[in-house]
Amino acid sequence: MDGSNFLTRPHPLTVRQLADQITELTGHLNAATYTWLMLVAEFDRRKGWNDGGTQTCAHWLNWQCGINIGAAREKVRVAHALAKVPKIAAAMERGQLSYSKVRALTRIATAENEDFLLMLALHGTANHVENVVRYYRRCKEAEELSREARQHANRSVSLMWDPEDGSLLVKARLPAETGRLFMNALERVVDAMPESRIPANVSAETLANRTPITMRRADALAVVAESFLKHGPEDMTGGQKNEIVVHVEVGTLRDSTHGRCELENGPSLAAETARRLACDASTYTVYEDGKGEPLNIGRKSRTIPAAIRRALNARDRGCRFPGCPNKRFVDGHHIKHWINGGETSLKNLVTLCRFHHRQVHEGLVFVQRLEDGTFRFLKPNGQLFGAPSQFHADAAGVEHVIAQHEKERVNIDEHTACTHWRGEVIDYSTSVAALFGMDQRSRVSANGMVRPASQLG
Repeated sequence: MDGSNFLTRPHPLTVRQLADQITELTGHLNAATYTWLMLVAEFDRRKGWNDGGTQTCAHWLNWQCGINIGAAREKVRVAHALAKVPKIAAAMERGQLSYSKVRALTRIATAENEDFLLMLALHGTANHVENVVRYYRRCKEAEELSREARQHANRSVSLMWDPEDGSLLVKARLPAETGRLFMNALERVVDAMPESRIPANVSAETLANRTPITMRRADALAVVAESFLKHGPEDMTGGQKNEIVVHVEVGTLRDSTHGRCELENGPSLAAETARRLACDASTYTVYEDGKGEPLNIGRKSRTIPAAIRRALNARDRGCRFPGCPNKRFVDGHHIKHWINGGETSLKNLVTLCRFHHRQVHEGLVFVQRLEDGTFRFLKPNGQLFGAPSQFHADAAGVEHVIAQHEKERVNIDEHTACTHWRGEVIDYSTSVAALFGMDQRSRVSANGMVRPASQLG
């Protein structure tokens, strides 16, 4: 089909015929999307994306298929989730359910409520499905409380001795700001431990045999406990406290609940939390010019001062390697090495995670800063990381998709993908109540005991 002048050339189809073709093709697209998701799930299971530089299947989709990293993560999630809801998967395979509906359904679908949710999806619009899922999740999260109050009310630390080997099992749920303090303490101790200081020329075998980060965090927790027991509690009513970095817009601090308000390398914060923290905290205002380079200290020091570090964090917000989501355990890297005359300035700095920083120093990745301030990353052979692969299909266009479905005996017509909704009022409260009833019944075992929600699949 030559679509180059489809919109400008006279077309013999009537409006009704156009509508029928649109809805029929939607069914084929739904079925094709299901097949695509199954391929993604299998590709991920086989780790076909692992080329030594790509970190996850989502990153590969971001690079090779042009899908935004957030959307790519969702598609990978949905691809795997469909295995747990076979009836919803079968309906999508038949072309009856769109990706939008399936994406929403798989957020809450279980074996107990799958039939009910499938009925809702077939008879309601995508907006209806999104609303039911959103209202159900809101009720589950008890949103009558503010996020800060909910975090405070749900805080807990559980301690239990493992009867098998005598280890202490620790399970904690902490408010965001407390969690950030806890993570800061562990990260600082881990970084100070000898094993964390790895030379740039360390071998891949040495890295592979390195103590896992989970074990080093356990060692760090012991150091934190020993330090407190030795030095006791310090006066926390004044002076410099441990630093928690919050990125917040001025309007949010004043009176708005909108705008940026988030922990550095962490989740978003409730506006009231940021305002409370700002009552007794140092604040730094970062003014950026058109190039995002507010600071430059020249050649005086190779160590990145705190002010430049803050500006670098504000600019890069994590590892700059394409597709890398790491925001924690990152380093400031001199693009032109300090020993070779490189300045300690934003223009000569880039943020890299520990993994990609090691690759740069091992000569496996090369960083270049372009004139427009962007970065590009090259392989040793000069090839650009993330360059799209060349793919030549044996057939293309709508005809190939339809022919493939006919070959597989997937019967799709203009009514397949249509929503069976004719304007009736959707009773969301009844739908959510029904889901909660199913959730409650699923927690009741055969002997009438209620299983904890944590044990639900």
